[in-house]
Amino acid sequence: MDFNQLSLQVAEVARRAGQFIRQEAATFDLGRVQSKGLHDLVSYVDQQSEKQLVDELRQLLPEAGFITEEGTEGAERAEEFNWIIDPLDGTTNFIHGLPAYCVSIALIRGMELVVGVVYEINRDECFRASLGGGAFCNEQPIHVSAANDLHNTLIATGFPYYKFDKLDGYLQILSQFMQNTQGIRRVGSAAMDLAYVAAGRFDCYFEFNINSYDVAAGILLVREAGGRVTQFMEDGEPIFSREVVATNGHIHDATQAIIRKYWA
Repeated sequence: MDFNQLSLQVAEVARRAGQFIRQEAATFDLGRVQSKGLHDLVSYVDQQSEKQLVDELRQLLPEAGFITEEGTEGAERAEEFNWIIDPLDGTTNFIHGLPAYCVSIALIRGMELVVGVVYEINRDECFRASLGGGAFCNEQPIHVSAANDLHNTLIATGFPYYKFDKLDGYLQILSQFMQNTQGIRRVGSAAMDLAYVAAGRFDCYFEFNINSYDVAAGILLVREAGGRVTQFMEDGEPIFSREVVATNGHIHDATQAIIRKYWA
């Protein structure tokens, strides 16, 4: 299978979903927002976008299953290939009119990421990667930053919105990064954070209580752009681990050292 060619096709699928989301943003009705749980929101835009993605991706690869955020009917897992989809990563931003949200699509073969696409809707930036094929933004090659000293880095993170039992350790980690980097940013979209690490805009991103559909595509982007992505306490595959730390590679050990000191 030509994963590079497939990533180009997936990028077009993501763009079409993004066009729908962009149109809906102009007349979005807050009254149609639902709650899935504590601080966890969903709208008809998420649901319709996901259905559109499932329908189009099924045509591209009929044998593949799906791991989806909104549980579109008929989107079930398969044995070998599975699409991992977040139809609107940054839903809370979207609902509040903050222009930082995207479409995230990844394809895994077993546990191996082979395609990743993140479409940042408001900047019209489409990030894509395929296994062994490099990473691109609007078809221009992208690479992680060259920063090799924490004091010269910009860090991204995501704030927890439930399961606050690890909050004290997380705040200690934030304190260390505040004192030893050029700053911390919280965009509100994990997929965008990872895409920005891949493009060299952020030097590091870390978050916990995170889902596979938020990070899968971005993980491949970072790796194909020359970066490194692991779990907090281990160097294992973070797709389903509920935590992720992604860096340009040069500062990964230093970043993990801070996280490991206060996380345990």
